[in-house]
Amino acid sequence: MISATRLEAADAAVTMLSRRPEVTDWALRYFGPWWNATSVDAAAVCAGAVVIAEATPDAYKRITRLVHDGRPTEPVDYAKHRLLVARDDEDIIAASPSEGIAYRSTPSSGRLVLAGSDVQPLALAAARLAREAIRGQLLRDGWAVLHSSAVVRPDDGATLLAFGDKGAGKTTTALLLASHGWQLLANDRVLVRPTGERDVEAVPWPSAAALGLGLLHSLGWDDKAREHLRAGGSFHPTQHESVTEALLAGDHTPLWENAKRERKVQVFPDQFPDLFDVPLATGGRAAGLLFPQVDADAAPDIIDGTRMLGAGDFMSGATEDRYPDVLGQARGVDGGGRESAQAEVAARLAELPRRAVRLSHDIPASAAMLCKAADAI
Repeated sequence: MISATRLEAADAAVTMLSRRPEVTDWALRYFGPWWNATSVDAAAVCAGAVVIAEATPDAYKRITRLVHDGRPTEPVDYAKHRLLVARDDEDIIAASPSEGIAYRSTPSSGRLVLAGSDVQPLALAAARLAREAIRGQLLRDGWAVLHSSAVVRPDDGATLLAFGDKGAGKTTTALLLASHGWQLLANDRVLVRPTGERDVEAVPWPSAAALGLGLLHSLGWDDKAREHLRAGGSFHPTQHESVTEALLAGDHTPLWENAKRERKVQVFPDQFPDLFDVPLATGGRAAGLLFPQVDADAAPDIIDGTRMLGAGDFMSGATEDRYPDVLGQARGVDGGGRESAQAEVAARLAELPRRAVRLSHDIPASAAMLCKAADAI
């Protein structure tokens, strides 16, 4: 029996189909209310973009053989895995040996097929593809993707966008505000488009959120995380075992991989409201910009100095290092949006109030300062 989950974001939609309900159930949980994920009758799916997940070794071998049959191929890094990408007439085909998953995409029809025998990697990859299908549709319709965290004021949908390089404090800013009356819209990237004469509409980009052990402790969430694990719960499967062990041991010392990348707690979207009492927003309207920076030894404060948005504030080019459009979902549109869409978004955001803020490791003081800055905007 085939099960189906439908995802809808703004005017975009995609349906995921599989004979393994674990795959479609994963998408149902992962995207949840952020992208209006619902179970639907597979027999009623007759048109539109579809992602078909086949949990069979034969299907995986069949596509993989095509990739390796002597045709030109290109190696591409995608979602931290190496893909070998080729063409089969109008279709794009690819194989990922490390995942044990093979792909076939027909961009003209919006049909995506992936195959593998291990259900969990298949479910993760299918959710990724469904998200890329939604993004591709939105990019073609004039949306852009910002490298930003975002929170929404529930009373009126006013949205604050936080910008900065890696480690600037975008995630901390969003989570502190979302713990003090705002709703979480985005942790690291957000979909936006110009609407009306001056507005910028925003919708979520669902993804697991990476929270450092120190930040989790500072927020006072490490006890809840430990209780969750001891009760048999889990976090996103991409979380490294050493992080889980540290949580269970009550150790919040940062863990580093090759002295460059911090290993972090990987939080499912639905765990924010269910586990940490952080409400989620499904959309909003840009009302102001924040530019955080972290100085552990200085007092939190609203400080001088903001900037205009640049290319690095959109998820394209060098900024986009995880999800290149190798399967043709955007049909040639840049991953951060069309140049015209990016320019219009940047111009409209430039007219909004903005504040530069300094955060410290004093979480209560940082939260109080952020609430003050948000109220001023």
